[in-house]
Amino acid sequence: MEPALASLLAASAAFVGTHFLMSHALRRPMVGLLGEKGFLGLYSLVSLACFAWMVLAFRAAPASGGTGSGTAGWIAASVLTLLALVLFLGSLKGNPALPDPTGAISIPREPAGVFRVTRHPMMWGFALWAIAHIILFWSARTHVLAGAILILALIGARLQDRKKLKLLGERWAYWESETSYWPRFEFLPTAGLRLWLIAIAAWLAITWAHLLLAGIPAGIWRWTV
Repeated sequence: MEPALASLLAASAAFVGTHFLMSHALRRPMVGLLGEKGFLGLYSLVSLACFAWMVLAFRAAPASGGTGSGTAGWIAASVLTLLALVLFLGSLKGNPALPDPTGAISIPREPAGVFRVTRHPMMWGFALWAIAHIILFWSARTHVLAGAILILALIGARLQDRKKLKLLGERWAYWESETSYWPRFEFLPTAGLRLWLIAIAAWLAITWAHLLLAGIPAGIWRWTV
């Protein structure tokens, strides 16, 4: 195995493993030692360090050994990444799954926006991004990095449900009864015109930056530049 690919595997395992450990088994003792804000700070630093390692190892790993999925793959990936952005951006407001240093977690009376699609829109945003890249290019380095993100998102969402149920009891049980783990994409059009416009603008900017940063045109720029 190429040393750079082995490094990518190690970085991906560290990224996923530290997330799971710090979010669950190690969370309580770490919060007791560091406090909630101190824990969140260390959690963020470790996550950023592992992610930076993943990115550097990905860039160093050979891009050969894989094949592209052609025009159909680019179309599928473009659609999936746009949907991922709608879910991700919509998850940043009013998300009871996000950590709150004050402990003031509010459960909405009924789901609205992207929470009608899934109670884990952020996680599914990451998952759709990963699936898009796995579909797009069949290479070892892509599968390792995107696969790690996919595992972290989908298993992490399930583990998050268990943790929140223990912490919040009936409040989280109610939220689960009103929402879905699996995306109900038929509700995406009701996420709100403003959110869709913001997501489309962000998607256009990010896919344009993809050419500048990765040297590969993505999204509609694939066919216009």
